[in-house]
Amino acid sequence: MPSPTIRILGIDPGLNRTGYGVVEITGSKLGYIAAGVIRVPAGDLHQRLGTILRSLAAVIRETQPQVATIEKVFVNVNPQSTLLLGQARGAAICAAVTEGLVVHEYAALRIKQAVVGFGQADKRQVQLMVQRLLSLDSAPGSDAADALACAICHAHSASLLIALKSQDHVTARARSSSSGRRAWTARLQGIE
Repeated sequence: MPSPTIRILGIDPGLNRTGYGVVEITGSKLGYIAAGVIRVPAGDLHQRLGTILRSLAAVIRETQPQVATIEKVFVNVNPQSTLLLGQARGAAICAAVTEGLVVHEYAALRIKQAVVGFGQADKRQVQLMVQRLLSLDSAPGSDAADALACAICHAHSASLLIALKSQDHVTARARSSSSGRRAWTARLQGIE
């Protein structure tokens, strides 16, 4: 039976620049589909949020991911910055949900751990590891790399879940087979 293919959109939200990255996983093979940055022009907040929502929805329609991932908001030392980031993140989530995607959230620490192997990795380390994992000719920009890292984190989590479900299925079948053999042997021996 062929391995399922899952296309994942990663989002790195920001009020000035929102990064996006799309990867595809088939079995254990990870592939690059697209990445880029939505540059949000200066203006009123509602216009900027609308740009994020519309542009990301267009990316989703173009790349056809099956699931979206986004980094969880961390509380910054500047509450105003945290609030603005939360609003940009909300616009990105709304774009994904409006286009019919389920959205998964990951903490920055977990994303870096999944991609680099170190939760305190810096931006350059993330860029280089994303380049390596996706066999890219050059390192993507930091916003696109962060978005791709978010998608890769989910791909690793999703593959683990698929592997575990597969293992559970094999284990359940073995248990069922084993208990069936015991019952059959007991009947033959007249024990049951």
